[in-house]
Amino acid sequence: MPTTHLRRAAHRRALFAAPERPEEDPPARAISGIVLDASPHLLVVAEAAARGAETRIAMSEDTAIWHGGRGGPAALRPGRPVVVRRTAGGGAERIWVGIGRVSGTIIACGRGTVEVDMGPHRGRSHVVIPPSVLGPVLVRHPRLEPGYLIDVVCVGSPGGPQAVRPGTSQPGYRVADLAAPEAAAPVPREPRGTATWFGGVDGEWRDGASYPAVDSEGDAGGCADAPAGCAPLPYLSIGSEITVRNECGGRTAPVRVIECGCTAARFCDRCVECDASPRGRIVELTPAAFAGLGGDLAAGCFNATVRPAAPGGMEGP
Repeated sequence: MPTTHLRRAAHRRALFAAPERPEEDPPARAISGIVLDASPHLLVVAEAAARGAETRIAMSEDTAIWHGGRGGPAALRPGRPVVVRRTAGGGAERIWVGIGRVSGTIIACGRGTVEVDMGPHRGRSHVVIPPSVLGPVLVRHPRLEPGYLIDVVCVGSPGGPQAVRPGTSQPGYRVADLAAPEAAAPVPREPRGTATWFGGVDGEWRDGASYPAVDSEGDAGGCADAPAGCAPLPYLSIGSEITVRNECGGRTAPVRVIECGCTAARFCDRCVECDASPRGRIVELTPAAFAGLGGDLAAGCFNATVRPAAPGGMEGP
């Protein structure tokens, strides 16, 4: 039987049955949107998931604000995109202003700039790397050369996304040299690895997840030329539901797959947010979903377990 058929059969079998599960905490409430107005004690946001409906969120002295680093209420200018994680009482626990992420394959490098191919679903991005940030980026991305991967957390600027810190350590291989898992490698029912997030600085985000193993056969929605990635994962379709657990904080939430994770599959790295995760990105989340699960968008990742829903809505034994 051809190698691809062996791998496909194993990835589909992994959807049935599931092991015992630890206790799960629900996600925090998190939203994304555009600032309409702000005062020291109140933030008014046009919420993206509510089609721009006005959402009013109380702020306090304990509310943490990020805008390229530690920020304050002055960063909450009308028109700026924000992600807000709320407290149990509905107030703002943490606010990220103008945050975005650029990850993909380096196409070209200029003086203080990098052009990045983010994959067929996200297009290309031109990232500015200021001199003050170049040093920290080079520590974790020593090969700023075409053909290598890059992953940087950015803040919006008049010139487009501006890098503020590396999102991860650069894998040491060229994209073309990524090795696929062995065809006979077991596919876990509940894969463990790294969860990251994706989204541009413009704040135009849908809610959901990008999954690296969307099936390319039939109408599942996968990309025919997507790499297999280094983490063996069950095959799913666009629209499938997965349950994501943040192993660092214990929060768990169901998330819908909205995109083929072609870019995530190219990163064979680890998250060390709490211990070292197994190699491989197993899911990329939209910013509100990532923040709701307790993730820090500026840190970039958390150790995760993904539980795919069984076909036909059936639960495993």
